[in-house]
Amino acid sequence: MSNENNDKEVKKLQEQIKKLELEKEKLQDEVDSLWAMMDEMTKSDIENWAHLIKGLEKDTAVRALMITKKIADA
Repeated sequence: MSNENNDKEVKKLQEQIKKLELEKEKLQDEVDSLWAMMDEMTKSDIENWAHLIKGLEKDTAVRALMITKKIADA
């Protein structure tokens, strides 16, 4: 009897292991997908900030030229 109970317990545990392995694969896919999204968002953020910085550089250059012109006119 004890041997039969052990066999049932082993089968039950093996089934549980299979379920957990499937769940682990599913969760790993979700993690990989989330990391891919984060990479895309980071890349997009870098491009957005670079665009803003270029705009600020142009504004700063224009203002510097305007100040220089005002001084020369005075």
